[in-house]
Amino acid sequence: MAQDTDNGLRRTLSLWQVVLYGLGVTIGAGIYVLVGVAAGRSGFFAPLAFLVAAALLSFTALSFAELATRLPVAASEAAYVDAGFRNKNLTLSTGLFVVTTATVSAATVSVGAAGYVSVFLPAPPSVHVLIVVLSMGMIASCTTAQSVTLAGLMTMIEIGGLLAILAAGLWHADDLGSNLQDMPMNMQDVPWVGLVSTSLIAVFAFIGFEHVVNIAEEVRDPRRTLPKALFITLGLTALLYASVVLIAVAAIPPAELALANAPLALVYEKLTGQPLGMMSAIALIATLNGIIVHIIMISRVLYGMSRNGALPAGLGHVHPRTRTPLRATGIAIAVILALALAFPLERLAHFTAQGTLVIFFLVNAALARIRHDETILPPEVFHAPAWAPYAGMAATLILLVASVWPPN
Repeated sequence: MAQDTDNGLRRTLSLWQVVLYGLGVTIGAGIYVLVGVAAGRSGFFAPLAFLVAAALLSFTALSFAELATRLPVAASEAAYVDAGFRNKNLTLSTGLFVVTTATVSAATVSVGAAGYVSVFLPAPPSVHVLIVVLSMGMIASCTTAQSVTLAGLMTMIEIGGLLAILAAGLWHADDLGSNLQDMPMNMQDVPWVGLVSTSLIAVFAFIGFEHVVNIAEEVRDPRRTLPKALFITLGLTALLYASVVLIAVAAIPPAELALANAPLALVYEKLTGQPLGMMSAIALIATLNGIIVHIIMISRVLYGMSRNGALPAGLGHVHPRTRTPLRATGIAIAVILALALAFPLERLAHFTAQGTLVIFFLVNAALARIRHDETILPPEVFHAPAWAPYAGMAATLILLVASVWPPN
């Protein structure tokens, strides 16, 4: 039987629902377009860059896992910073920064989704944006179990597209293997500058795995579920990304792949002879799914900050039938729609990634501060290694500095 939290949210989500939610946030349209850029910068070493990025982010995942079991609440990042620094201004700034980066990201994805919709439904771009944002907002306004389950089904479809590429790659394994025979294997042949640059791109593709902590108040047994969900999400994403990118660079020369507008659709066409339309449809589903999960996350952060007194109390209202924060959801929909209609958001995509890296640094610093002030670790929480938050801060700072001054 589902349990309700004292705040009115209902604990209905299982481990695999949370994992599907995390995969839905993380695996989106990005991987469908980033493969070409990665191949252009690192060539055959592009898969390695995705594994390096996952390894660097695993330190931050450890910090999130411990903090999520200490404070299984919505508006998680803001709550972690508050527990670590006890500074209301920093806490509010962190929460608003989380909302801002997620909103810009959702608006950017909405514009991308509208572009895919135009392939199937001729209409002015503003109409496409309205259809996309409002329809996905309606889905996000349903009960959490309903919206997350639907998002999970859409996640399975977008993952299915990647698995179809993997299956096609395995079917043509002999041909792909012969293409990889010319891959340079010596360390001196590694394009290190390109590899670092590609790792930054890969980090952008992984952003989202940490959002599972923001539905903590709707998860069954969060102290057991959330750490597992974080690591499973990051691990499965890394494995899937690296495998798909390996097949891509083996199927099509990296230089040619870098010039493709729809690189994975091109890979699938090369391997199967099927037209580009199917992968385009899957890419549309991937972008729509990303909008749903972003709206859910944004509304929960606004809700959590309201319940903590950082934002107006009205945003903490939970609808008696859906048991979801509809007012906060409405705010999220309105702002995403306004941004998607008003701005060329491609320029802001870099801001989204940089903002997320700043949040990661603050979360790691918060855990380091909490650990420094404690004499005994709480026995009921997940215990990250003592070095984890410091490694997370170092890795995040390196990536953040590299994102400000990217290699040429």
